[in-house]
Amino acid sequence: MNTDVHDNVRDQPCPYVDCGSSDAFNYNTRGFGKCFACGSSYPSRKQMFDWAKDKYPVSGNTTSESLREAQDGGSHVAMRGISERTMEQYDVLTYPNGTQNYVYPSGGIKTRNLKEKDFYASKGFKTDELFGMNFFTAGCSNVLTITEGEVDAMSAYQMLSSRDTYLNPVVSLPSATPSKALWEKCKPYLDSFQKIILSVDNDEAGNGIAAKISKMFPNKVYRVSHNKYKDANDFLTAGAATEFKSAWFNSSKYVPDNIFNTTEQFLNLYRDTPEHQYVPTGIEALDEKILGLMQGHFTVIKAPTGIGKTEVMRYLEYNMLKRKVPIATWHLEETKLRSLLGLVSYEAKDNLTRRDLIEESGSEEEVIKAIESLTKDELLYQFYLEENQGADDLCDQIRFFSQACGCKFIFFEPIQDVVTGHSEESKEQQLADLSVRLSKLAADLNVGIVTIAHTNEYGDPKYCKMIGQRASVVLDLERDKEADTLEERNTTLITVQKNRPCSIEGKAGKLRFSTETFMLREVL
Repeated sequence: MNTDVHDNVRDQPCPYVDCGSSDAFNYNTRGFGKCFACGSSYPSRKQMFDWAKDKYPVSGNTTSESLREAQDGGSHVAMRGISERTMEQYDVLTYPNGTQNYVYPSGGIKTRNLKEKDFYASKGFKTDELFGMNFFTAGCSNVLTITEGEVDAMSAYQMLSSRDTYLNPVVSLPSATPSKALWEKCKPYLDSFQKIILSVDNDEAGNGIAAKISKMFPNKVYRVSHNKYKDANDFLTAGAATEFKSAWFNSSKYVPDNIFNTTEQFLNLYRDTPEHQYVPTGIEALDEKILGLMQGHFTVIKAPTGIGKTEVMRYLEYNMLKRKVPIATWHLEETKLRSLLGLVSYEAKDNLTRRDLIEESGSEEEVIKAIESLTKDELLYQFYLEENQGADDLCDQIRFFSQACGCKFIFFEPIQDVVTGHSEESKEQQLADLSVRLSKLAADLNVGIVTIAHTNEYGDPKYCKMIGQRASVVLDLERDKEADTLEERNTTLITVQKNRPCSIEGKAGKLRFSTETFMLREVL
């Protein structure tokens, strides 16, 4: 069906005897029309002047034949708050057998079984048209309202229209999941209106419809807020027509979730976005540059193998727990018990990282007290992934710890071991994808994600430079394992190589490891 707006003929005499207006009828050459004086659509069963059939031919308009055929035995019956007049406006007929017909522009009929409350297609029904568009000529008003169902379209029309107000055309989609053919066929018709208002359900299907139409017609799509009501008919049956009108007049411009455009959206962004808070690391020289570990950011600690990255991460984890910050941790290269005893050693200020050391020193009771102290507030979540789990599962875990457990920081290491690949190229792609996801996840959830990356001979993250590129903060660790003194060999130098939140880079302090206590401490 051609829906070009240029085939409209405006301000014509009304064809109906009971009206007689000389200039309120709009008609198009496809055989459809509407009188703005009496509110009647064309064609219909009303008595017409003799000249009307010749002046407004319905040849080629299959709807007229379908309407006449459908009208045998049917009548316009008020239901669910919808009046007989509105039923007549949309030519919806109810039959003694308990069915109701909705006739679409090309003559196809969608039938509803009122008893079973289900629908079925009959008489050539197609899903590429809008119900009611044949009763409202293209561009007949500045505004077009679209609903998800025929009953909602009639309900909205009835609540918005009266003989004393301007025309409020309302049409509906044939289903909650419109076909591509519908958008292609109806686009010229929809585009003929300056503003499109959506009265659709606030669910996944309704949001999908809103997103689709807004992309087709940027800056002209608005959405009615239904609040406690499900749809337009829910307003009508609840006697809330005034509330619907108010919501309709105050409908807000719809912009997809991933786009900000309106003043209200930007104000909400300012008011509602949580501040990316930071927690000091306890390393004075480092905090002078990065303030601390940042929520909402992806932090990478990188160094060659054997430098002591894991111990630096453990130092940071323990610092979080002492500051009463909930965290989740996963050290892939350690057993679960070793990870726990590493924290216990910091709490007890003694090397209690193995059972034999605990037994030799008679520290069983001290270990138990340390575990109780570290875990009594349930701020520590230790997790791991199964052998067959990977990047998707890690992201799901992070989301769970952030949303369900209230964790502010997630520590895991090393990132390279999360993915598996048959080649370096395969691992590079997987790590690049994971790095992008982690950086977005940190920002979306306002959670700090901290990981360790092994480096290659050039100082870049092994297998994938993208790890560092996607990080907000990159800390580089160095340790001279060949130094002359034990103190030098056990001293780790920290350098801030990237600092997106604060922009200050450079040398950021030293940590010295004690082989007696198995603890790191800052060297000032």
